[in-house]
Amino acid sequence: MTRDHYETYNRNRLYRNRKRGLLAGVCAGISDWSGFNLTALRVGVVLLAIPFTAVIIIGYLVLALLLPVAPADLYADEADERFWRETRRSPVEGVSTLNTRYRALDQRLQRMEAWLTSREYRIRQEIDKS
Repeated sequence: MTRDHYETYNRNRLYRNRKRGLLAGVCAGISDWSGFNLTALRVGVVLLAIPFTAVIIIGYLVLALLLPVAPADLYADEADERFWRETRRSPVEGVSTLNTRYRALDQRLQRMEAWLTSREYRIRQEIDKS
């Protein structure tokens, strides 16, 4: 599929993850969306279910009915999935990482431009032509 197909999905949306889920994939979806550890989330839900059984069961069922299942091709590849997960987990760090990458790329481009406009480059080009 083309890259445009992947861009039709909202990667910041909360989906149920049936591949990693035990029942309906609600906890796995919340874990994927929030970046929280799946096992710790499940343990927390079970512990909360002891005093709040009805609330947890009703909440789980409502989420299981309302949340769509995550599309199988939500991400283009593993790197795309990792990027979106990190962006959801800590958007400030994600932007900071992007700024660092763009700054490094800009420095490389400046060095390339300086080399291509240098006198030494022109001399080498003339020597290679001869």
